[in-house]
Amino acid sequence: MNTAHKLILMHTLEQIVYDVRGGYDALKTILIASPIHQKPDVLQLFLQSLGRLIDTTPQTLSFYFIDDNTDAQSSKLLKAFQERWPRVTVESSGKKDDYGRDEFTHYWNNHLIWKVAYFKNKMIQKARDDGFDGLFLIDSDLLLAPTTISHLASQQVDIVSEVFWTQWQRDAMAQPQVWLRDEYVQWHAKRDEVLSEAEKHERMVAFYDKLRKPGLYEVGGLGACTLLSRKVIEGGVHFGEIPNLGFWGEDRHFCIRAAALGFTLYADTHFPPFHIYRESEIEKGKTFLLENSPKTDTIDVNEPPKLTLSMIVHNEEHRFLEDVLRSHATYIDEAVIIDDGSTDRTSALCKEILADIPLQLIHNEHSRFANEIDLRKQQWAETLRTNPDWILNMDADEMFEKGFANDVHQLIQEKDSDLISFRLYDMWDPLHYRDDEHWRAHHMFRPFLLRPNREYLYTWNETPQHCGRFPENIWSHPNRLSNWRVKHLGWSREEDRRQKYVRYQTLDPNGVYGQIAQYESILDPNPTLIPFYNVP
Repeated sequence: MNTAHKLILMHTLEQIVYDVRGGYDALKTILIASPIHQKPDVLQLFLQSLGRLIDTTPQTLSFYFIDDNTDAQSSKLLKAFQERWPRVTVESSGKKDDYGRDEFTHYWNNHLIWKVAYFKNKMIQKARDDGFDGLFLIDSDLLLAPTTISHLASQQVDIVSEVFWTQWQRDAMAQPQVWLRDEYVQWHAKRDEVLSEAEKHERMVAFYDKLRKPGLYEVGGLGACTLLSRKVIEGGVHFGEIPNLGFWGEDRHFCIRAAALGFTLYADTHFPPFHIYRESEIEKGKTFLLENSPKTDTIDVNEPPKLTLSMIVHNEEHRFLEDVLRSHATYIDEAVIIDDGSTDRTSALCKEILADIPLQLIHNEHSRFANEIDLRKQQWAETLRTNPDWILNMDADEMFEKGFANDVHQLIQEKDSDLISFRLYDMWDPLHYRDDEHWRAHHMFRPFLLRPNREYLYTWNETPQHCGRFPENIWSHPNRLSNWRVKHLGWSREEDRRQKYVRYQTLDPNGVYGQIAQYESILDPNPTLIPFYNVP
């Protein structure tokens, strides 16, 4: 039985226990809280891990993040998580401090430690003020098994941490984040007992061996992945500094205060999280999530992936839409089209040409193109609702060259990439494309085909124009380049070029979202044109 199957079995058994007990006594609502100062690639996996908990935890989960990021992309990821899931609060820290980390270790100082202590105390206060039954405090570089929260709740203790193992220094032995006494003593000893270094090592190894066996163990210190009961939340335990204690780290002060107030600390070892302590461990983190996936459904490897065309249209009746859709109709399985306020027969044309293909046609009463980011987000959300295997995102004046229909399904059957990029050629007439300093789109590859990851948090370039047809962080997916060419027909008629020139001058007169020089070159009477060849 592999790890994933064990997790599924454990979750099933715990659900039965939960049902019999009527909800692990009074622990029904839990606030998951974390101070976030994290690199985007690590934070992406952390948030994916938390998102999985929602469907695998019997308790009602809420989230509270204090955004202490200095990387704007990390803040965008928190916003994406908030937009995707219910009961999520993101609060800015109002502080911007550097936090050093590298492949060797992490670099803390006194200021950073007590800043984090302040954040954690705010989390305790929120859990108390909002009436939560439990508070789960977690560091933003930990990945959880899907049943972690429900399992910890089932232990029915007031303070419990799930044990994870970390090489605190590169090439050193992995150690747990829990200890027995003082700052980080990890061997048993009586108060007056004097031990040799060999005896200390022997007892430390014995402690480690015990923690590697699934169980619940009493400890003297813990942190980073901890569930607190309502009794603790109301009991005066917090992370503030104890003035006459010289121990390093806010977790030590929390644990000593908890013990002084009569709370016992426990370490659970059933579902060890994965700690991404270094960026070089990100790939191992991805493997951990894959091996600990909560999904139980099987995929029929013989069933071809569904290819969904995603498109925005607006008054296309007398332009290129008919030829474009007839071209796509030869190989797509479904279509999602946003009619952005058309006043002609555009919608009717879509229905007629795609009559034999499942079509989701959404009509905006008024055009939203002046704020393109909102329109693209609408297109994205409506497309994801159809559960596509692959999304082909094309504009209404774009089509592939002849022969693409015979190859596309083989292209998306391959498993080595989730993103496929192509070169786009700006056609200046039916037989030629433009090639000069301002018109060089075909010199680069750009994404048109995407296999969306339903757990991934996608973020956007939040600009009114030229925001991109896909989310901005799709480039983290494995990308493949294809030699099939895309014909962009939107510039191929003089009347269309004049209309576009006027539109760009109106929507972006200062070239904030594009280039003034390119806008001015649209009406160049003698552009450099190159034969496209292989035209229908």
